[in-house]
Amino acid sequence: MKKFKYLLVIQFLFFSSFLCSEETQDSGSAYRLFKSKTYVKNPLDLRDPFKRKINKKKGSTQQHKTAENGIYSNQLDTIENKALENIKIVGIMTGKERRAMAKITDGGKTVGSEVYFIKEGMKIGPNGAEVKAILPGGIVLVEKIRNVYDQDEYLETVIPVSSE
Repeated sequence: MKKFKYLLVIQFLFFSSFLCSEETQDSGSAYRLFKSKTYVKNPLDLRDPFKRKINKKKGSTQQHKTAENGIYSNQLDTIENKALENIKIVGIMTGKERRAMAKITDGGKTVGSEVYFIKEGMKIGPNGAEVKAILPGGIVLVEKIRNVYDQDEYLETVIPVSSE
């Protein structure tokens, strides 16, 4: 039994020395193989393996097409370029961030069913009237104009909540 163990150990040493001698003869090709499999051209482009992959949601791209005098546009219709006389406040939301709900009128009749949300600090109208306050009874707008003496003057406009 002891002879069998000695024989097994000698064979193991013989084969391991044989494999080592073959590696030394062809060590250049082994190094090239190892280098080609482990080399990273730009390591900063790699993803962090400890972070989850984030799937970007493809947002819905709604294209609103409106026709004005035969001209079609896919831009959203905003309240910023509407005249102050045509704005009708239909509701007020109070709380931490106050908002007013407005509709556009034309000669007393509401045009469309679109509701616009107005926040404090927004600019409304062609002259850029700024929304200074949203109160339970309506909104307060401040507009800067030049008077006849070429001085800056501020006009306050209050648009009350409509009863209709």
